[in-house]
Amino acid sequence: MDLTLALVIGVVVISLVFDYTNGFHDAANAIATSVSTRALTPRAALFMAAAMNFIGAHLGTQVAQTVGKGIIDAPNGPHGLVVVAAALIGAISWNLITWYFGLPSSSSHALIGGLVGSALASASVVHWDGVVDKVVIPMVLSPLIGFTLAALIMIAIYWIFRNSQPGKTNRGFRYAQTVSAAAMALGHGLQDAQKTMGVIFLALTVGGFANPSDPIPQWVILAAAGAISLGTYAGGWRIMRTLGRRIIALDPPQGFAAESAAATVLYGAAIGFGAPISTTHTITTAIMGVGATKRLSAVRWGIAGNIVTAWILTIPAAALVAAVSYFILHAIVE
Repeated sequence: MDLTLALVIGVVVISLVFDYTNGFHDAANAIATSVSTRALTPRAALFMAAAMNFIGAHLGTQVAQTVGKGIIDAPNGPHGLVVVAAALIGAISWNLITWYFGLPSSSSHALIGGLVGSALASASVVHWDGVVDKVVIPMVLSPLIGFTLAALIMIAIYWIFRNSQPGKTNRGFRYAQTVSAAAMALGHGLQDAQKTMGVIFLALTVGGFANPSDPIPQWVILAAAGAISLGTYAGGWRIMRTLGRRIIALDPPQGFAAESAAATVLYGAAIGFGAPISTTHTITTAIMGVGATKRLSAVRWGIAGNIVTAWILTIPAAALVAAVSYFILHAIVE
């Protein structure tokens, strides 16, 4: 087996490991609100989320094209594959660190940070216009839209059901949350599984096994969908506690509003713009938005501040780990 093929196989394996960590890291995004409001049992919620993630991964490849072609130009051959591998190691490391501390950080931005850090360390081309248009601007806008849309949906629910009996209303929204949680999980698969597809396709292109103009191969789609589904079913209980209880104690109508708003933003970004936005940022700010409609003090802003700090650190921290990983891999492999 020549070095290039061995490196391609290695990068594909590391990509699927990243996809798996993305799944258990982000499982909370789709189901924390449903579990915390007792709309679904934890195990049923995880099974549903895993299935919807798998389906969502098959609904498009726009985000995969952005990640695979629009962020960096890795050199062809073994050198480029080392760049991609180092980027993945940076992303996986940040995922594990934030999972350990129960912080819902962005796997998407960890991956983007890893790609940029590895490219800079190797003196490869970074498409800064693509980073700004497809990452930075959506990174700022998606949480703001998620917060605002969730607040508007919550206000509408308060107004529509203002004369309803609370007990009956809560029971109805527990059923509705099954649908909104499924929509959220579908959006997560649509967004996050595609990011792994994009990295695997980048490795295939760099290794000479695909052309940049080719469509994403079906086996890549199936592998990425399967890995994120398995990771989701493994569950990320530490982060689930943060999203489900520590930001705000949610009731079923609030959970439904947050999930509906976040899912809408995810679909719009993926299908409309091919933008790899953060599922984590979107659902977290949506939860804050529904809480703020009740009263500002209902949101535990200290916890929210810790989460935002992790968001700010994600891209530079993953970039730094990726850069160090590149120098180590470069010394060993090349």
